[in-house]
Amino acid sequence: DESNIDAIAEMNYDYVGISIDGLRETHDRFRRMRGAFDASMAGIDLCMQRGIKVGLRFTMTQDNAHELPALLDWSRDKGVDKFYLSSGSEEPVAEIKPSILELISKPAEKTLSWGDYRPIFLTRERIDAGARFWKKNRAALEAVSKDSGVPVEIMVGIIGVETYFGRITGGHRVLDALATLAFDYPPRSKFFRSELEQFLLLVREEQMRATDAFGSYAGAMGRPQFMPSSYRAYAVDSTGDGKRDIWHDWTDVAGSVANYFVEHGWRTGEEVVARATLGESWTGTVADNGLKAEDTVGSLSKQGILFSTGLPADSAGQLITLQGKKGTEHWVGFHNFYVITRYNRSVMYALAVYQLGQEIALKVNGDAS
Repeated sequence: DESNIDAIAEMNYDYVGISIDGLRETHDRFRRMRGAFDASMAGIDLCMQRGIKVGLRFTMTQDNAHELPALLDWSRDKGVDKFYLSSGSEEPVAEIKPSILELISKPAEKTLSWGDYRPIFLTRERIDAGARFWKKNRAALEAVSKDSGVPVEIMVGIIGVETYFGRITGGHRVLDALATLAFDYPPRSKFFRSELEQFLLLVREEQMRATDAFGSYAGAMGRPQFMPSSYRAYAVDSTGDGKRDIWHDWTDVAGSVANYFVEHGWRTGEEVVARATLGESWTGTVADNGLKAEDTVGSLSKQGILFSTGLPADSAGQLITLQGKKGTEHWVGFHNFYVITRYNRSVMYALAVYQLGQEIALKVNGDAS
């Protein structure tokens, strides 16, 4: 009531914490008292009228997790100073990080040409590191490949591009990254609000501490850099120890990457991409490098695009045009190429993964001969 709020104001607290268990119906049900939500809202209004900062504490469960995005929006509009997210046994506090907003505004693939992007990943050092990684984990990688149909070189290419074989997994607290982007990055705030919800559900399911998880500036986690929703949907326990450990267990990492591709339609044994040239009879237009194969192998050939493939004429294919170090490059991406883009929505990313994997395979096979 007002007398209590006045007393709090005189104590000069930095802020007042108010607990909430969801939106009106959910909150009243959890508190077993009709009108509990309205009482909490009245307390928040009284605090703000007297210049007292409010910290809203949301204890998330399986029953109310779906209300998190709406509560985040509501608290922002209301002017809530701090938003605490709790699983009941801990109270992680997310910090808004301006540095994360700067990083997400300048991803490499949006500011670099292929000629500048490719050398970041296709280095002798990274290829050698990939060959050592392959040899060290050969048994696990080959077992996963045999079971899933996803080639070892594709798994190794992904891990090499994403985290340099586990060397670079990100130094940002996942909680901070997701909260920052959920609150302060309007272009994709809806997506990151959803990922924040997924992360908190993941914390409960995997019995993790929310403040202990570190990852990229976008909230991607572990050696394969899974977003929380991908972790929950595609991470697998390949070792049978009851854990889906994408931070420390390479067998789980490989199995999870392969499972991601399988679930997104990977076709065992099919080609990925082929180098192409534009023949004299070519009369088409340069592609905009979209993220879907909207043409066919037969149609591209009839247009005068020259490339080699064993795929049937009705197989999906798409012309890709990039600016390399030595000039314009043309490629034809097939179905499996666009499955790779589901991991990261970038044509240059997919081509870097493919080429890195191929170079590492050549190194491994060359060392064995």
